[in-house]
Amino acid sequence: MGIGTRAAIHWNLLTPSLIEAAVQRGEGHLAADGPLVVATGKHTGRSAQDKFIVRDAETEDSVWWGKVNKPMEPAHFAALKADFLAALSDRDNLFVQDLYGGSQPEHRVKVRVINELAWHNAFIRTLLVRPEADALAGFEPEYTIIDLPSFRADPARHGSRTETVIAVNFSEKLILIGGTAYAGEMKKSVFGLLNYLLPLDGIMPMHCSANIGATGDTAVFFGLSGTGKTTLSADASRTLIGDDEHGWSDTAVFNFEGGCYAKMIRLSAEAEPEIFATTKRFGTILENVVMDPVTRALDFDDASLAENSRGSYPIDFIPNTSEKNLGPVPKNIIFLTADAYGVLPPIAKLTPEQAMYHFLSGYTARVAGTEIGVTEPEATFSTCFGAPFMPRHPSVYGNLLKERIAKGGVDCWLVNTGWSGGKATMPGIKRMPIKLTRALLNAALDGSLNSAEFRTDPNFGFKVPVSVAGVDPATLDPRQSWADKADYDMTAAKLVDLFNENFAQFAEHVDEGVRQAAPQCLPAE
Repeated sequence: MGIGTRAAIHWNLLTPSLIEAAVQRGEGHLAADGPLVVATGKHTGRSAQDKFIVRDAETEDSVWWGKVNKPMEPAHFAALKADFLAALSDRDNLFVQDLYGGSQPEHRVKVRVINELAWHNAFIRTLLVRPEADALAGFEPEYTIIDLPSFRADPARHGSRTETVIAVNFSEKLILIGGTAYAGEMKKSVFGLLNYLLPLDGIMPMHCSANIGATGDTAVFFGLSGTGKTTLSADASRTLIGDDEHGWSDTAVFNFEGGCYAKMIRLSAEAEPEIFATTKRFGTILENVVMDPVTRALDFDDASLAENSRGSYPIDFIPNTSEKNLGPVPKNIIFLTADAYGVLPPIAKLTPEQAMYHFLSGYTARVAGTEIGVTEPEATFSTCFGAPFMPRHPSVYGNLLKERIAKGGVDCWLVNTGWSGGKATMPGIKRMPIKLTRALLNAALDGSLNSAEFRTDPNFGFKVPVSVAGVDPATLDPRQSWADKADYDMTAAKLVDLFNENFAQFAEHVDEGVRQAAPQCLPAE
């Protein structure tokens, strides 16, 4: 690979050896029940503003340049690469893993990952797909990731924004990550890589979780962070395909990964038993989870290190997982949103045109921080429910989705896991219980909801069930649950405006049917 180094190369070590090395090297500590606990320093999440794609003949006309995909000049990348290689030459130890991105053999990519931290190597070994031992002897990587948290970029020399840099060069098939110890940058770099490559073969890459029912019915869950994508897919009654990244081919929904990466903050055994159980196993890696230094007990409610505390673990740590990390093409698609405005119903059925509209919108809303005086939620639109990882224009992914929905006769649902009865900022307003969401999801997935009586939402035009067995009818109509109906109407009108303002950027790239699926303010029924 043209890398000269005096380092000892630790090649394709198994997880126990990597965790042992991490502890010996002072990179982390074992908690009472066995997981490795590490801290990532100031970077506790992705550094989205520090990610760049090299702009050259390969990418000039294929990448969607803008706020998400920022260009780096080839000369800057050349300097960055030279300095990365110089840094590698001076390391005492390097940890290398040869892995697959993608579980369906004909659609996977071979990736070599080079790390200076043992726990980073254990992380990426957990998160990507691990080849069988006999496949490693002749492994030739198609793409390489070099991850050096100790590296400090020079904006003047490297064209970076800060000392942190994530630089992707599709022509050289090389990804360089420096200045951040947040391990998620590696897995998302592979996701971005597959999002660039797979559409060329007609494969739909998706930022989603997926599972399979007893009758072989696959469900795909799209959603931004905090909407319940990982939680709702980890259902003991269904077989888990994966929790975050998948491809949809002609024959299967296949996991890009071999592990899961779940939020740990305020995790409880009652609400998320399957995920909670992974925190008591050797092989799990916990990032920025607070641990008592004496007892080694974990405190998932303590956010002093990070609100975005994370746990990575092999997918088979979750009971009832797909043996090959794949399943049949989908029967149901669920778009998850956590609507802090309290406007959207807990579940609604979408037409294919509405599905494409909401996919391109990628909406969720959060409480805008915790400052005194905050009175309004904050809307977030992330196209395709994963804008930071989509190198190509969103219409590429949107049209792929629309085609596959039509081809497979897929049922599409919008599920609100957020707040009801008022805005999240109002006193006494609580988030919808997971039990309610699961009950509605079960009705959608088992097909019983299709025969329900529906009303048309006056603002968004989608179909909302009037009644669902075992569910209080009052919870199905958000307007009726607000004490002040006029306030609901004003809030709904504001949300409609936000949707329309955001979608203006896509209007010329979609057909008239999708444009007509946009919400509009109408008198309430």
